[in-house]
Amino acid sequence: MLRALKGEVLKRPPFWLMRQAGRYLPEYRELRKQSKNFLDFCYSPDLAVEATLQPLRRYNMDAAILFSDILVLPDALGQKVEFREGEGPVLEPIRSIAEMNKLSADRIEDHLAPVFETIARLANEIPEQTALIGFAGAPWTVAVYMVEGRGGTDCSQIRKWADDASDEFRELINLLVEAIATYLTRQVESGAEIIQLFDSWAGILNERQFHRWSIEPTRRIVDRLRESCPGVPVIGFPRNVGPLAEPFVTGTGIDAISLDQDTSLAWIAETLQPKCTVQGNLDNQVLVEGGEALDRETMAILKALSKGPFVFNLGHGILPTTPPEHVARVAELVLGWPATAKEVR
Repeated sequence: MLRALKGEVLKRPPFWLMRQAGRYLPEYRELRKQSKNFLDFCYSPDLAVEATLQPLRRYNMDAAILFSDILVLPDALGQKVEFREGEGPVLEPIRSIAEMNKLSADRIEDHLAPVFETIARLANEIPEQTALIGFAGAPWTVAVYMVEGRGGTDCSQIRKWADDASDEFRELINLLVEAIATYLTRQVESGAEIIQLFDSWAGILNERQFHRWSIEPTRRIVDRLRESCPGVPVIGFPRNVGPLAEPFVTGTGIDAISLDQDTSLAWIAETLQPKCTVQGNLDNQVLVEGGEALDRETMAILKALSKGPFVFNLGHGILPTTPPEHVARVAELVLGWPATAKEVR
């Protein structure tokens, strides 16, 4: 995994899958019953370590990703965050400078100590050949949840604040840049070997906004990590941004870019792979469906991208309805590459 992220072209690409630990696994569903709520689960090192290890035992991924959530950060800053059954995350919205001034990055070290303990334990418990990925949400995406109060909205509140009072809104982004950089640095100090930044809501931004609220803050975080954690690769995931992925790569200085399933394989190989390692981009719905379509799409990605620096992954996280045997099939095809190319026509 580390070799691929440094630009090496490997005979078999490494692989891991976003949300590889979680609700699609029966052993995870049993484990989840031991905690009263999702945040408590994330802050319980015994449970978070076990959840992280579960997919490795089944599928022999090349990387483990810390089991946590991007919203532990606003929780650590002092915003009220809940995960409600059937609703998902619900936050007490931040929509003014006065409300933002109640937040503080000074609590990160103490409040997120259980997360750092989980990472330290994982660094000792995962197989030696398996890389450990730490992560955070990118400033824009974390801000969407903080301002809107939940996901799945039309993002009207954050758009209005960012457009009508951009200087005020920038103060929130600046706070998040500092908090995320501090949080990720502590993850690396605890044992994380790779960092991924999830900008899941980047696709709602127009080109001007994308440069201002996604590229520029991400570049500042990458610069901070280069200073505090030299040599640690950073993967960016600006979801649903299409051709704006190219200026994201050149403007942020990331080592690798994770790509959603709507991005053309030919364009990725021609435009992005000469600039950095690429990661992706199997459709998570095809993973649910399985069968010949899954074999065909997996092979298409391997054939298109294995000639350059590449990490096999999904275009977004594993869906809860995914049969575990379909994940096993992807693992079989990727781990057996290139021999499996003869198996699937």
